[in-house]
Amino acid sequence: MKLRRSIKDPRGESTLFRRRALAGFVLILIGLGLLVGRFMFLQVAHHDEFVTRSDNNRIKPRAIPPARGLIYDRNGVLLADNVPAFRLEIVPEQVKDMPALLDRLGRVVPLGKEDLDAFRKQLRQSRRFESVPLKMHLTEDEIDRFAVNRWRFPGVDVVPYLTRRYPLGSLFAHVVGYVGRIDADDLSHLDPEHYQGTSHVGRSGIERSYEDILHGTPGYELVEVDADGRTQRVLETHAPTPGKNLYLSLDVRLQKAAEAALDGRAGAAVAIDPRNGQVLAMVSVPSFDPNLFVNGISQADYATLTDDPDKPLYNRALRGVYPPGSTVKPLIGLGGLEYGLRTPQDTVLSTGVFYIPGRKRGYRDDDREGSGRVNLIQAIEHSVNTYFYKLALDMGIDRFSAWMGKFGFGRPTGIDLIGESSGVLPSREWKTAHVNQPWYPGETVIAGIGQGYWAVTPIQLAHAIATFAGHGTPYAPKLAMATQSGLDAPRQLLANPPSGPSVISNPADWEVVNKGMEMVIYGPTGTTRGLAKGFPYLIAGKSGTAERYSRTSDAYNTNKNTAYLASRHRAWFVAYAPADHPQIAVAALLESGAWGAADSGPIVRQILDAWLAAHHGVLRGAARAPTAAGSVAPAAMPDDIADPDEGDMPAQATTGATP
Repeated sequence: MKLRRSIKDPRGESTLFRRRALAGFVLILIGLGLLVGRFMFLQVAHHDEFVTRSDNNRIKPRAIPPARGLIYDRNGVLLADNVPAFRLEIVPEQVKDMPALLDRLGRVVPLGKEDLDAFRKQLRQSRRFESVPLKMHLTEDEIDRFAVNRWRFPGVDVVPYLTRRYPLGSLFAHVVGYVGRIDADDLSHLDPEHYQGTSHVGRSGIERSYEDILHGTPGYELVEVDADGRTQRVLETHAPTPGKNLYLSLDVRLQKAAEAALDGRAGAAVAIDPRNGQVLAMVSVPSFDPNLFVNGISQADYATLTDDPDKPLYNRALRGVYPPGSTVKPLIGLGGLEYGLRTPQDTVLSTGVFYIPGRKRGYRDDDREGSGRVNLIQAIEHSVNTYFYKLALDMGIDRFSAWMGKFGFGRPTGIDLIGESSGVLPSREWKTAHVNQPWYPGETVIAGIGQGYWAVTPIQLAHAIATFAGHGTPYAPKLAMATQSGLDAPRQLLANPPSGPSVISNPADWEVVNKGMEMVIYGPTGTTRGLAKGFPYLIAGKSGTAERYSRTSDAYNTNKNTAYLASRHRAWFVAYAPADHPQIAVAALLESGAWGAADSGPIVRQILDAWLAAHHGVLRGAARAPTAAGSVAPAAMPDDIADPDEGDMPAQATTGATP
């Protein structure tokens, strides 16, 4: 078949081209419209969102932890400082394989088990873009080794920070306390915004009680980073607000004197200003170095502290509970006067043994032959058990407990430290709740000499004596005296008003008891005569030798070996000075001491000497101590203090007597 040649149709082709061109133009317009629409969507409608996303890839916020407030004693001696250090930090979102990185990093910078455990705990609680501390307080050698290998560890960096340091070490460990690394348990209750970038928190003592004041408020800076997350430059900085400095009422000079006087023997000493409740010294021996805990204590160091039989981590001043012995006799005598059960002239016959009417069981006096007829002043001076046996029995346990409770026994004093023990004030209610037995008269008798169920802490006893020294006006013991925002700002005093009205209704009653406590020091038969020799102002005091075990034989009466007696006794001494114008009240305890007067009395004297040296020339209105020979003159040096003290348990009794 012969093919016919097609005839060209210019008109049709032109029409087809126009149609195709129009369709293409429409498609182009639609494409441009979509492009413009997407552009409007990205650049206009969602401009802020995508700018933020872009900046987030380029700009990273970095928290700036606040500098922790410093802690000073009352005279400006630094107790807690901040010193520069370096630590390793990891940003989790920049690490693809964390276990592998930690393994490689550990070959460059040694990582202990404590470091890894703390890191993993905090890693689980942190956001992925936040830096997590791995190893604290790097050495120069560790910093150098990491710097050489820095390129191998994306997301890891050496960061400067301020770490806590306690210049005086163990001297203030139980009071100032220490800070420790924040762990997972802390993150569950700490405000994450308030603790951004912060690696430490107060763990004990003042550091814990005043965490909110000392911590401050974190700041932040915006930094520009490259694709690997390395900082290129700082774009913006918002400075943190440092924590406030804290001034304590403690005096380093008294603190050192108390520690030196305890001389490594397990015990405690507390000194309080009775005019305002400020704690001047608070020592617990043995102690520990708080610097060990700041950046994570090693297992070996911690085991050494916890396995020590003397329990250096135990704050005896705040938590230790012991029978007060005869130190509470002046307060009991005051109760007899206030209740109208006794007058200063009333006497009691001491024959060596006291019997509850109608009972055969006897309760010993410390003087086996008795002291004869004694009034209240003489009973305090010579610590005559019989006087206070009978007085406690006449008061009855209900009035007895109510009266002694006014001096803070049986409950926390309210000192600004966490963890204070309540102690035990003997009462029907306490025995019913804890022993589920009725109260017996024999238990009232031995409560009259500070034995039986009695249990007091050194801070409680110091608070009670300070309350009495302040003519009955109670102040909760207070350590924090003032705060300061910045080194140049004035100190802002922290108020500590009286916690109630005076517990003494008749000032004459105070004078009588005060006289008795003076006679303990200056009287011819005072249990601590000679202690005040050379001290220029009047001292009033009371010794206490609380028995730890009941007497089951006559060995106690015949064995005068000091080591044997020390194994059986808690040795107390309390005092205040100047006696007529009290400005300091002290309580000292030895867990093992032969006699309160001979062993704890010199501890109190050394604290008073340090106080006198610190305040020499500023005392006003206080009477000078007697110097001439006579019935109230000091009779001997402190090492000649009379041995016999009070605090005897009842004959054939332990901590109580059956009816």
